[in-house]
Amino acid sequence: MSITLNALVFLVTLAGMEAFAWFAHKYIMHGWGWGWHRSHHEPRQGWFEANDLYAVVFAGLAIVLIALGTSGWHPLEWIGAGMTGYGFLYFLAHDGLVHRRWPFHYVPRRGYLKRLYQAHRLHHAINTKDGCVSFGFLYVPPPEQLEKDLDKVRSQRAKHREDRHRDNREQKGEPAA
Repeated sequence: MSITLNALVFLVTLAGMEAFAWFAHKYIMHGWGWGWHRSHHEPRQGWFEANDLYAVVFAGLAIVLIALGTSGWHPLEWIGAGMTGYGFLYFLAHDGLVHRRWPFHYVPRRGYLKRLYQAHRLHHAINTKDGCVSFGFLYVPPPEQLEKDLDKVRSQRAKHREDRHRDNREQKGEPAA
């Protein structure tokens, strides 16, 4: 394959990983895979968290694709390389910049990195399986939109709590407040 086509496959995969990451984060990690991901929304105990198993799984898949591609199943090696590139960017920005799992700490004050940092902090404003905002990683919606989405979730939760308390009072025969 040509260098241009290989580079294109790499870049398309790298970009496509953002869509895959959004889907996996919203519907797998905050869905049936919450058992591993929950650790990421709780204070970390030690260096590793169960959520790191997702990185191991996706790195393993990328390694298999690279091995198959270099064994003649082209362009799988470039798809695996694109996945690895995305994983590297994720490792730098998510683990290093946002969650400070490295010995140095830097809080961006402007531009894209500030938006990325804010978006992920807004994602962690709710530490439960449901109600989070901002599931992507490299594409960052405007923080103002995420704050509106978060306010909507919070007001829905408050209304749900009020309805539950009202129903409990009615079941006990207490007067409505």
